[in-house]
Amino acid sequence: MTAGPPRLVVASANPAKIAELVDLLGGRYAIEPRPPELADTVEDGDTLEANALKKAREVASFSGVAALADDTGLFVDALEGRPGVHTARYAGESATSEQNVARLLAELDGLGDPAGRSAAFATVIALVEPDGTSTVAQGRVAGRIASAPRGEGGFGYDPVFVPLEGDGRTFAEMTPDEKHRYSHRARALQALLHQLAAP
Repeated sequence: MTAGPPRLVVASANPAKIAELVDLLGGRYAIEPRPPELADTVEDGDTLEANALKKAREVASFSGVAALADDTGLFVDALEGRPGVHTARYAGESATSEQNVARLLAELDGLGDPAGRSAAFATVIALVEPDGTSTVAQGRVAGRIASAPRGEGGFGYDPVFVPLEGDGRTFAEMTPDEKHRYSHRARALQALLHQLAAP
Protein backbone atom coordinates (compact mmCIF):
# COMPACT_ATOMS: atom_id res chain seq x y z
CA MET A 1 0.00 0.00 0.00
CA THR A 2 1.39 3.39 -1.02
CA ALA A 3 1.47 6.10 1.62
CA GLY A 4 -0.26 9.34 0.75
CA PRO A 5 1.38 12.76 0.78
CA PRO A 6 2.41 14.13 4.18
CA ARG A 7 -0.13 16.22 6.09
CA LEU A 8 0.34 19.95 6.29
CA VAL A 9 -1.87 22.35 8.20
CA VAL A 10 -2.14 25.84 6.73
CA ALA A 11 -2.20 28.50 9.45
CA SER A 12 -4.89 30.52 7.70
CA ALA A 13 -8.66 30.64 7.69
CA ASN A 14 -8.76 32.60 4.41
CA PRO A 15 -10.34 30.25 1.82
CA ALA A 16 -8.81 32.15 -1.11
CA LYS A 17 -5.31 31.95 0.36
CA ILE A 18 -5.73 28.24 1.18
CA ALA A 19 -6.92 27.54 -2.38
CA GLU A 20 -3.91 29.39 -3.78
CA LEU A 21 -1.48 27.42 -1.58
CA VAL A 22 -3.14 24.11 -2.52
CA ASP A 23 -2.74 25.05 -6.18
CA LEU A 24 0.89 26.08 -5.75
CA LEU A 25 1.85 22.96 -3.79
CA GLY A 26 0.52 20.74 -6.58
CA GLY A 27 -0.38 17.70 -4.48
CA ARG A 28 2.93 17.50 -2.60
CA TYR A 29 1.03 17.67 0.70
CA ALA A 30 -2.40 16.77 2.02
CA ILE A 31 -3.49 20.29 2.97
CA GLU A 32 -5.65 20.87 6.03
CA PRO A 33 -7.08 24.23 7.11
CA ARG A 34 -6.30 25.92 10.40
CA PRO A 35 -8.17 24.16 13.25
CA PRO A 36 -11.28 26.27 13.87
CA GLU A 37 -11.04 25.75 17.63
CA LEU A 38 -7.60 27.38 17.73
CA ALA A 39 -7.74 31.07 18.61
CA ASP A 40 -6.40 33.54 16.08
CA THR A 41 -2.71 34.31 16.37
CA VAL A 42 -1.91 37.80 17.62
CA GLU A 43 0.34 39.13 14.87
CA ASP A 44 2.44 41.49 16.95
CA GLY A 45 5.82 40.86 15.34
CA ASP A 46 7.92 43.68 13.95
CA THR A 47 8.71 41.72 10.78
CA LEU A 48 6.92 39.45 8.33
CA GLU A 49 9.20 36.58 9.39
CA ALA A 50 8.34 36.97 13.06
CA ASN A 51 4.61 36.85 12.33
CA ALA A 52 4.88 33.89 9.94
CA LEU A 53 6.93 31.89 12.44
CA LYS A 54 4.60 32.71 15.31
CA LYS A 55 1.53 31.55 13.37
CA ALA A 56 3.20 28.35 12.17
CA ARG A 57 4.56 27.48 15.63
CA GLU A 58 1.17 27.93 17.29
CA VAL A 59 -0.58 25.75 14.74
CA ALA A 60 2.10 23.04 14.73
CA SER A 61 2.08 22.89 18.53
CA PHE A 62 -1.72 22.72 18.69
CA SER A 63 -2.26 20.21 15.86
CA GLY A 64 0.82 18.01 16.23
CA VAL A 65 1.22 18.28 12.44
CA ALA A 66 3.65 20.31 10.33
CA ALA A 67 2.25 23.78 9.80
CA LEU A 68 2.71 26.32 7.03
CA ALA A 69 2.16 30.02 7.58
CA ASP A 70 2.89 33.11 5.59
CA ASP A 71 2.87 36.80 6.26
CA THR A 72 2.68 39.26 3.41
CA GLY A 73 3.38 42.94 3.29
CA LEU A 74 2.73 45.60 0.68
CA PHE A 75 5.50 48.18 0.77
CA VAL A 76 4.64 51.45 -1.00
CA ASP A 77 7.55 53.77 -1.65
CA ALA A 78 5.59 57.03 -1.49
CA LEU A 79 4.20 56.00 1.91
CA GLU A 80 7.67 55.26 3.32
CA GLY A 81 7.03 51.52 3.14
CA ARG A 82 3.53 51.48 4.57
CA PRO A 83 1.38 49.49 5.06
CA GLY A 84 4.26 46.99 5.44
CA VAL A 85 3.87 44.59 8.33
CA HIS A 86 0.41 46.08 9.00
CA THR A 87 -0.88 45.30 5.50
CA ALA A 88 -3.73 43.01 6.59
CA ARG A 89 -4.90 45.48 9.25
CA TYR A 90 -4.16 48.79 7.53
CA ALA A 91 -7.64 50.27 7.99
CA GLY A 92 -8.13 48.69 11.45
CA GLU A 93 -7.97 45.34 13.23
CA SER A 94 -11.23 44.05 11.71
CA ALA A 95 -11.00 45.89 8.39
CA THR A 96 -12.10 44.21 5.18
CA SER A 97 -9.87 44.01 2.11
CA GLU A 98 -12.03 46.67 0.47
CA GLN A 99 -11.50 49.03 3.42
CA ASN A 100 -7.75 48.46 3.36
CA VAL A 101 -7.59 49.16 -0.37
CA ALA A 102 -9.75 52.27 0.03
CA ARG A 103 -7.40 53.68 2.68
CA LEU A 104 -4.36 52.96 0.53
CA LEU A 105 -5.85 54.65 -2.54
CA ALA A 106 -7.03 57.65 -0.52
CA GLU A 107 -3.54 58.18 0.89
CA LEU A 108 -1.90 57.92 -2.52
CA ASP A 109 -4.49 60.17 -4.16
CA GLY A 110 -3.80 62.73 -1.46
CA LEU A 111 -0.16 62.89 -2.52
CA GLY A 112 -1.19 63.99 -6.00
CA ASP A 113 1.73 62.32 -7.77
CA PRO A 114 0.58 59.63 -10.22
CA ALA A 115 4.19 58.67 -10.89
CA GLY A 116 4.87 57.93 -7.23
CA ARG A 117 2.91 54.71 -6.95
CA SER A 118 5.80 52.23 -7.01
CA ALA A 119 5.45 49.37 -4.56
CA ALA A 120 6.51 45.82 -3.83
CA PHE A 121 4.77 42.80 -2.39
CA ALA A 122 6.85 40.58 -0.11
CA THR A 123 5.90 37.25 1.43
CA VAL A 124 7.69 35.24 4.08
CA ILE A 125 6.64 31.60 4.38
CA ALA A 126 7.49 29.47 7.41
CA LEU A 127 7.16 25.71 7.74
CA VAL A 128 7.35 24.45 11.31
CA GLU A 129 7.47 20.78 12.28
CA PRO A 130 5.84 19.51 15.49
CA ASP A 131 9.31 19.27 17.07
CA GLY A 132 9.86 22.98 16.46
CA THR A 133 12.20 22.65 13.48
CA SER A 134 11.55 25.53 11.11
CA THR A 135 12.32 26.46 7.50
CA VAL A 136 11.78 30.01 6.25
CA ALA A 137 11.80 31.46 2.74
CA GLN A 138 10.74 34.69 1.10
CA GLY A 139 9.55 36.01 -2.23
CA ARG A 140 9.17 39.50 -3.64
CA VAL A 141 7.67 41.19 -6.68
CA ALA A 142 7.96 44.82 -7.73
CA GLY A 143 4.99 46.71 -9.09
CA ARG A 144 2.86 49.79 -8.88
CA ILE A 145 -0.49 50.68 -7.37
CA ALA A 146 -3.32 51.24 -9.86
CA SER A 147 -5.50 54.33 -9.52
CA ALA A 148 -8.61 52.20 -8.94
CA PRO A 149 -9.42 48.52 -8.34
CA ARG A 150 -9.60 46.33 -11.44
CA GLY A 151 -10.51 42.68 -11.81
CA GLU A 152 -12.55 40.10 -9.97
CA GLY A 153 -9.93 37.50 -9.05
CA GLY A 154 -7.44 37.18 -6.23
CA PHE A 155 -7.89 38.68 -2.80
CA GLY A 156 -6.55 41.43 -0.55
CA TYR A 157 -4.78 44.16 -2.52
CA ASP A 158 -4.71 42.14 -5.78
CA PRO A 159 -7.21 44.48 -7.54
CA VAL A 160 -4.78 47.42 -7.27
CA PHE A 161 -1.36 45.75 -7.61
CA VAL A 162 0.17 45.76 -11.10
CA PRO A 163 3.38 43.68 -11.31
CA LEU A 164 6.10 45.34 -13.37
CA GLU A 165 6.94 42.05 -15.08
CA GLY A 166 3.38 41.63 -16.32
CA ASP A 167 1.41 43.21 -19.14
CA GLY A 168 -0.27 46.04 -17.26
CA ARG A 169 -3.03 44.00 -15.63
CA THR A 170 -3.57 43.82 -11.89
CA PHE A 171 -3.22 40.48 -10.11
CA ALA A 172 -7.03 40.42 -9.85
CA GLU A 173 -7.33 40.61 -13.65
CA MET A 174 -5.11 37.55 -14.14
CA THR A 175 -5.99 33.87 -14.05
CA PRO A 176 -4.49 31.97 -11.10
CA ASP A 177 -1.83 30.45 -13.36
CA GLU A 178 -0.89 33.87 -14.73
CA LYS A 179 -0.62 35.31 -11.25
CA HIS A 180 1.59 32.42 -10.11
CA ARG A 181 4.20 33.43 -12.71
CA TYR A 182 4.91 36.66 -10.85
CA SER A 183 3.46 36.43 -7.38
CA HIS A 184 5.42 36.96 -4.20
CA ARG A 185 3.68 34.01 -2.57
CA ALA A 186 4.53 31.64 -5.43
CA ARG A 187 8.17 32.74 -5.31
CA ALA A 188 8.36 32.29 -1.55
CA LEU A 189 6.83 28.84 -1.78
CA GLN A 190 9.17 27.80 -4.59
CA ALA A 191 12.13 28.94 -2.47
CA LEU A 192 10.79 26.98 0.50
CA LEU A 193 10.33 23.80 -1.50
CA HIS A 194 13.85 24.19 -2.89
CA GLN A 195 15.22 24.42 0.66
CA LEU A 196 13.23 21.40 1.80
CA ALA A 197 14.51 19.35 -1.17
CA ALA A 198 18.15 20.26 -0.53
CA PRO A 199 20.26 17.48 1.05
